[in-house]
Amino acid sequence: MKKNHPTDANKRNQRLALASLAVVATIILSVQAVRWMSTTGHAAVKSDSTERAILLRDGDKYIVPPDSELRKRLTVAIVGLTDEPRVVQLPAAVEADPARTTNVSTPVTGRVVELKVHLGDHVVKGQPLLTIDSGDLAQAWADNDKARDAFSHAGITLKRVQGLHDAGAGAAKDLEQAQSDYTQAQAELTRSETRLRGLGADPHTRGRQLTLTAPSSGTITALSTSQGAYANDVTATLMTVSNLDSVWVTANVPENNVALIKKDQSVDVVFQAYPGQTWHGKVSFVSEVLDPDTRREKVRIAFPNSDSRLKPNMFATATFAVPQQRSVFVPNSALIMNNDSTVVWVEVAPWTFVKRVVQPGFGEPDGARVGAGLAAGDRIVVKGGVLLND
Repeated sequence: MKKNHPTDANKRNQRLALASLAVVATIILSVQAVRWMSTTGHAAVKSDSTERAILLRDGDKYIVPPDSELRKRLTVAIVGLTDEPRVVQLPAAVEADPARTTNVSTPVTGRVVELKVHLGDHVVKGQPLLTIDSGDLAQAWADNDKARDAFSHAGITLKRVQGLHDAGAGAAKDLEQAQSDYTQAQAELTRSETRLRGLGADPHTRGRQLTLTAPSSGTITALSTSQGAYANDVTATLMTVSNLDSVWVTANVPENNVALIKKDQSVDVVFQAYPGQTWHGKVSFVSEVLDPDTRREKVRIAFPNSDSRLKPNMFATATFAVPQQRSVFVPNSALIMNNDSTVVWVEVAPWTFVKRVVQPGFGEPDGARVGAGLAAGDRIVVKGGVLLND
């Protein structure tokens, strides 16, 4: 048998050892390569994710990165002050102007024998309204006749006594008495004539009947008598004549708004009878006292009414412009409800925002006044702020 040479065996062992080392080195390099590739790929994803972020947060600050789509959807504006007035709306009603309204009553008692007008009729000054048959008027005429006769008799007596006195046949005391009687008769005649004029009696038409005439031109807005009725109370109103060429719109102001309404203040009135139409006026009268039952103050606005469109007792709504002090005003789109509070987003640095709680006050159609939480000059998000909310 042939034996292997020792040198050849050593060479084979060396080759096997070198091959094993190569395999181990290859495995190590492969593992390192895999780790490097894994690490490099993760870093790239992270970097790419950071660049594509739409919103970053740093404590209470929210930062919109330069390439974020949010920058196109957010609108930032500066907070300003405004003195736009708020309004107070109150129910109101049309009334006849008290200065153009006259209550007609009878100066004597009697029975209404003729009623010449009806409710709603238009009358002119001096137009006959009704006729009353009155015993009081007959008595007034009788008193006037007696006074006139006594005055005539006293005049004749005075002339006779004066003649006797001038002839030296009459006593001085008789002349004095005649002069006194004449003066008293003259005063009584004047009194009776004054009473007849006060009753409205026509000196050319003597008798028991008295015709009442319209004291002014206008409309019969109230009528409380009829033909054949008795007028036994000279203080009672038989009818009311109102000139409706100008009318009042009366609003009752609650006590908590009394300080907001002043004379000459602008007011807009809308009537239920004419929806969509607005009458513009100014406050003409503010009552100095409150109604003891309702605790409300009467405020009146005068409107011309030559076309008679506005009728007494029509319902209306009066809107008063109430001036306020200048205050911070923000649009409604800037206010965001957050649980039980209202917040806005305030820009504290370019495209860096913080959430701030505010206290909105009186609301208006296009925004609200903010009593606390903001100051003039602050920059806030006025559109798209909800996108920043958690």
